[in-house]
Amino acid sequence: MDNKALFKLGYGLYVLSAREGERDNACIINTMMQITSDPLVAVVGVNKQDFTHGMIQRTGQFNVSTLTVEAPFEIFRRFGFQSGRDVDKFAGWDNWARAENGVVFLPRCANAYLSLKVLDAIDFGTHTLFRAAVEDGVVLSGAESVTYSFYQANIKPKPQPAAVKHGWRCRICGYVYEGDELPADFICPVCKHGASDFERF
Repeated sequence: MDNKALFKLGYGLYVLSAREGERDNACIINTMMQITSDPLVAVVGVNKQDFTHGMIQRTGQFNVSTLTVEAPFEIFRRFGFQSGRDVDKFAGWDNWARAENGVVFLPRCANAYLSLKVLDAIDFGTHTLFRAAVEDGVVLSGAESVTYSFYQANIKPKPQPAAVKHGWRCRICGYVYEGDELPADFICPVCKHGASDFERF
């Protein structure tokens, strides 16, 4: 199977944010869609390895900021290439505001945000699909929403040649695993994709 066929699916890119106690956190997701309009319900897919995932499970609420084509790579690096377990992703970051539900959203480089409350969840092994009621929504700008393909072509820095002679490179983010054999259950520490998205070089 050619896994690149899946890259042809249309994906947006979003910052998913949550608050637990006095702690804010957020991560990048690419799976969000409206399911019904009456009642207004949406679903989001979240990787279980993301620290934000556990916060949503425990608090039952979150916000989603819809990123635009104007979003710099710094947003993706900050919220997608490091873990909230290790760092405060909002430290030194002034592009945030707090919505009425108490959860942060990004007022710049996003064209809208939604506030949602979890109704239920479905376990998909590596990910959870949260079904949630949309409780509020605000349009922030008329800028075009960013797609995953636009991000790949125009925002994400191109991978540099690896210094190692052989190994495995992630086709999604360029992370390099050094060694002759890639474990079948290997998960990319940067973008969380599995071994099937790695190619030998």
